Amino acid sequence: MEGSKKYYKYIDIIRLLACISVLLYHLNILKGGFLAVCTFFVLSGYLSCVSAFKTEKFSFIKYYINRILKLYFPLALVTFISLTIISLFPNIFWLNLKPETTSVLLGYNNFWQLNANMDYFARQASSPFIHFWYLAILLQFDLIFPFIFVILRKLGDKFHKGIPCIITFILVLISTFYFYKTSLDSNIMFTYYNTFSRLFSLFFGVMLGFIHNYYGSIIPKILKNSVINKIIFYLYLLTLIVLFVYTDFNSKYFALNMILSTLITCRLLDYSSLNIGEFKTIIGKFIKSLSDCSYEIYLLQYPIIFILQSLNIEGYLYLIMVMAITLLLSFILHYFLNMKENRGIVFKYAIFMILLCLTLYGVYQYYLAVDHTSEMKELEKQLAQNTELIKQSQENYQLQEKQDNEDWLNTLKELENAESAIAGIVSNLQVVGIGDSVMLGAVPDLYNKFPNGYFDAKVSRFTWNGSKVVNELKEQNLLGNPVIVHLGTNGDCSTSCKAAVMDSIGDKEVYWINTTNSNKTNENLVEFASIYNNLHIIDWKTISTDHDEYFYADKIHLTPSGRIAYTNAIYDAIYENYLKKYMEQKQEILNKHEQELKNKISFYGNELLLNSFEYLNSDFKKAQFNIDKDFSYDSLVQSINNSIQKNTLEYNVVFIFDSNFNLTNEEYNNLINLCTGHKIYFISTNEDITNMFVKDIDNLVTVDFYTFIQDNPEYLMPDKIHLTKSGNEQLSNLLKNTIILRK
Repeated sequence: MEGSKKYYKYIDIIRLLACISVLLYHLNILKGGFLAVCTFFVLSGYLSCVSAFKTEKFSFIKYYINRILKLYFPLALVTFISLTIISLFPNIFWLNLKPETTSVLLGYNNFWQLNANMDYFARQASSPFIHFWYLAILLQFDLIFPFIFVILRKLGDKFHKGIPCIITFILVLISTFYFYKTSLDSNIMFTYYNTFSRLFSLFFGVMLGFIHNYYGSIIPKILKNSVINKIIFYLYLLTLIVLFVYTDFNSKYFALNMILSTLITCRLLDYSSLNIGEFKTIIGKFIKSLSDCSYEIYLLQYPIIFILQSLNIEGYLYLIMVMAITLLLSFILHYFLNMKENRGIVFKYAIFMILLCLTLYGVYQYYLAVDHTSEMKELEKQLAQNTELIKQSQENYQLQEKQDNEDWLNTLKELENAESAIAGIVSNLQVVGIGDSVMLGAVPDLYNKFPNGYFDAKVSRFTWNGSKVVNELKEQNLLGNPVIVHLGTNGDCSTSCKAAVMDSIGDKEVYWINTTNSNKTNENLVEFASIYNNLHIIDWKTISTDHDEYFYADKIHLTPSGRIAYTNAIYDAIYENYLKKYMEQKQEILNKHEQELKNKISFYGNELLLNSFEYLNSDFKKAQFNIDKDFSYDSLVQSINNSIQKNTLEYNVVFIFDSNFNLTNEEYNNLINLCTGHKIYFISTNEDITNMFVKDIDNLVTVDFYTFIQDNPEYLMPDKIHLTKSGNEQLSNLLKNTIILRK
C-alpha cells in the first residue's frame, strides 16, 4: 500500500458519527456519546500509521511539522480566540484560566484535569477547555508515535512483516488489560483521563494500520461482496449507535463498553477499506464536508457551550444556538486553514486579520491572567482538618447574608420573653472569629455554638497580622458582626498596630480575648480598650485561672474541656452585652422593620407591566416585579401561592395587566381574598374588570386607568394595547400618587 492515494469514503461516515455523538453528549442529549472518543482514538492511531506508510522514507521533521499544522496550530488558535471572546463577558468567572490554558498549550491538560479534580461526566461547562484532555493525549501520542513506527517498520521490512503486527497486538493486550484493571481499582476519572489507560484504543488503530499495510483487509473472502460488506458495515455502525444511546458513564459495564466500542471501530475500519473512492451523491458530499470539519467542530463546541451556558441561555434556543454557531464557525475555520493559495485571497486575508487580532488579544489576556494555584494549595494546607466545615460555613454565610437583617428582625418580632430569646439570637449571630492556634483548636466547638458564624484561625498568627486578615474578610464580604479577636499569644504589638485592626473592623462590636501567658500584653489591652466604645475584653486569663484541666502542658493550648469553657466564655460575653442593649433597642428595631416591610411592593403583570418597567423601576427601586406576557388567571394564582409559601409576597401587591387580560367576577374576588393581609392595588385597563371594582374593602385600592386611556387616546400605541411614552409617564405618576410609602 506504499505510496497509495486511495480514499476510503466510509471513514468519513465513522468520523462524522463520532463527531456528532460527542457534540450531543456535551449537550446532554446522548448519554453514551463519550464512547465516541474511543472511536476517535482508533481513527487517529490507524490514520497516523496508514499515512506514515505512504512515504518511502519516513521523516520525523515532516511528521511533527504536519502534526503542528494540522493538530496543534488550530488548537492554539481556538484556545486564544476563546480567551478573547470570554473576556467580553465580565460575568464569567474562570478561576483556572492561567493554569488550564497553560496545560492545553503544553499538552498535559488531561493530567492537569486529574490534579484539579475536574469531572468530565458532570457534563456541566465549568471550563471551555474541559474536552481538550483528549487532544492532550493525542499530542502526547504523536510525540512517541514516530519512534514506534520507525522501529516496527524496520522490523517488518527487514525481517518479517508479521513482527510489527505481533508486537502491536501484544501492546494492545497489555494496554487493554491495564485500562480494565484501572477501571476496577481507580477513580473513574483517573481511568478516563490517564494517558496510559487510554493508549489501548490508539494501539488498536496502529495495529490495524500495520495489518492493512502488510496483509490488507482481514475480512473473509466470502464477506467481501460489495453488498454483503456494506450491510455488515452498517450493522456495526448501528451497534455502535446503540452503545452511544444506552451506555451510561456510571454503568458497571463502563469499561467493557469502551473496549467494545474500540473493537467495533476496528471492524468498521476493516470494512471501510473495501469501499474505495469519493462520494458522488449530494448527501455523500455533505457527509464528507462535515467529516472534514470534524476536528474544528470538536475544538469549538465546548467554548461555545461554556459561553452560552454562562449567559443562562436554555432550552431549544440553547441547543439550536450551540449547533448553529459551532457548525458555522467550524466551516469558516476549516475553510481558512485549508484554503488554497490561489483562491479567495481577499477573503482569506480578511479572515486572517480577524483571527490574528482575536488571537493576539487572547495571548494578551493569557499574559494578564493570574495563576491562583499556589494560593489555593496554601489555603488547603492551612485549613487542614477544618476544610469541609469552613467551606460549608462560607457557602451558608454568603447565601444567608442578604437575609441577615430580615431574619434577625423576624426573630425579634416573634419574641415573647426578651431575655429567654437572647440565647437564640446570640447563637444565630454571624460571628466572625479571627485568631491564632488557641482559637483554631476550638473551631468545631465555636461552630456548634455559633452555627452561622465564620472563624478564620491559623497557627502562629501574630497580632500584627490582624488588620490584614480583617481586610481580606472585608474584600470577600465575610466580615460579620460581632467580631471575636484572639491575638496576643504569640506576642503583643504596638498600640498603632492594634488600632489598625480596630480601624479595619470599623463600628462593629469587637470582643478581644486576653491571653494566659502574658500579663503585660493583657495590661496593654485594658489600656487600649478604653479608647474604643465598641471594644469589649473577654477576660480569659481570669476565667481560666485555677483550671489546669483547660490546658495542655504549655498552659496555652486548650484541652477538649478547655475548648468548651473558652467557647462559653465568648458566648457569655456577647450574651451579657446583648442583654444590656436589647431591651432599649427592641421596640425601635421592630418599628423600623415593620415600616420597611410595609414599603415593599410586589408587582404582577403581563406585557403592559413589561412595557412600563423602565418608568416604574426608577420610581419603585425596591419593588419586586413578576412579569409574564402569558399570565393567565391560573398561572397568576400559582405564582402568588408560590410567593406566599416562600414568604416572599410583599405587603403591597400591585396588579397591572393590559386589556387582553380577562377575569370573571369570581376570579377577581378570589385574587383579592388570596392576598388577605396585604395592601392590594388593582390598576385596570379593561372595561370589564373596571366594572368589577369594589369600593368598600379596606385593603383594596382600585385605579380606573381604563377611563384615562379612553379620555386620552394618545396614551395607547396603534395596537391599542401597549402604552406610549406619555401613557407610561401617566401610569407611573398615577402609581406614585396612589401607592403611599412611609418615609
